[in-house]
Amino acid sequence: MEKKAAHVLVFPYPAQGHMLALLDLAHQLSLRNLSITILITPGNLPILTPLLSDNPSIQTLILAFPNSPLIPQGVENIKDLGNQGNIPMISALSKLQEPIIQWFDSHSDPPVAILSDFFLGWTHDLACKLNIRRIAFYGTGAILAAVFDHVWGHLEAVKPGSEVTFQDLPGSPSLTWDEVPSLFRRYKELQVTDPSYELVKKSIMANTRSWGLVFNTLVALEGEFLDHLSEKVGHSRVYSVGPLHLLGRPNNLGGGPMASDDVLSWLDECEDGSVLYVCFGSQKLLKKAQIEALASGLEKSGVKFVWAVKQAMTEQAADGFGSVPDDGFEHRVAGRGFVIKGWAPQSAILRHRAVGRFLSHCGWNSALEAVASGVVILCWPMEADQYLNDKLMVDYKKVAVRVCKGSDTVPDPDDLARKITESMRGDVVERIRALRDKAVGAVKIGGSSNKDLDGLVQELAKLKVEKD
Repeated sequence: MEKKAAHVLVFPYPAQGHMLALLDLAHQLSLRNLSITILITPGNLPILTPLLSDNPSIQTLILAFPNSPLIPQGVENIKDLGNQGNIPMISALSKLQEPIIQWFDSHSDPPVAILSDFFLGWTHDLACKLNIRRIAFYGTGAILAAVFDHVWGHLEAVKPGSEVTFQDLPGSPSLTWDEVPSLFRRYKELQVTDPSYELVKKSIMANTRSWGLVFNTLVALEGEFLDHLSEKVGHSRVYSVGPLHLLGRPNNLGGGPMASDDVLSWLDECEDGSVLYVCFGSQKLLKKAQIEALASGLEKSGVKFVWAVKQAMTEQAADGFGSVPDDGFEHRVAGRGFVIKGWAPQSAILRHRAVGRFLSHCGWNSALEAVASGVVILCWPMEADQYLNDKLMVDYKKVAVRVCKGSDTVPDPDDLARKITESMRGDVVERIRALRDKAVGAVKIGGSSNKDLDGLVQELAKLKVEKD
């Protein structure tokens, strides 16, 4: 009889920035002959359609989304809640423990491991109950895991409003209170008797107790932080397997309309490296004053640009959020500015030879895509892990330029225009291109990420042998 492959239960966290990289990894593990089951709730199942069509061997475990008094009926994804919904979401998903145990006990070939998002650290205790291994997946940088390990491990010492210095981390970085990752700040500022908050704390702290840690990063970008984490957890099962999107993903994984040729045709007419791409992620809305300052800065800079902007709905506009100015801005920049109102084919834009700069909120997926494309990032971090990503790219690796900071900051248009113009030249270009070459090399056969991915597969295969 043919031996069955090692079976892994993959549990993504239902937020766009978290899901894509883990689904990319699930795809790669399946291609390497592991048996994969993805745990999903019905509302998020359509996100899997491209992956399941491309790889029919992947199975799904569909569990009803648990009722929660803090999450509206029918909502199953963070995109409908915003970042403030993370604590209720983590709490709600923890109620899936019992259904998972029932499925596991009834399965003819149950998993040897749970590979779950780092926001789902409670699955470590679940794995212990099931006597299997838990692997924490970070679709973020290792720098975030290192900072989280420090702040959650020094809860009393880290106080709201104070600057935090990380003496034990490589380079001893320091952060103002506003730059500390949002999830931790929310916990400290809103800490009440609600058990959800304790669950989140235990969940995050469980990650470094897990059997393995996997990061969508690469040694050339974060080697010192990966080494630091390996030392902290006391074993070598700390894997860097990115940038995962370079390994190839099923068409249209992550949703959005299929890429329009319009913007790419427009870019075809532009000189190499002459265009600035502007985008702050699929969820971030800018306030009216911010968007007006940004429009003015782009106009004054004189550079060619593609601006993908999320438009404010009527009720959002009433709350002070803005849309592209209707004062003739688009007419005045016609020919050198291409405005996309809504979703944009970001990967295709960043890969285009004409794009040389990327004004971004510095979310991890965006930062990695820029690195892999050799595009200089103009950082405007606003929340979550973005300040850490900015610090890594600007201060540690010197492949990016800081142009603004803060979710409510309104940049001075003249200052912004100057920074945009100055960023279109300089030696930062050579450094980002060198890092791009290392990123491309990392996922090739013999590269650091390819070796780590193979190493992870081998370790999972050993678990199957031990079980049998």
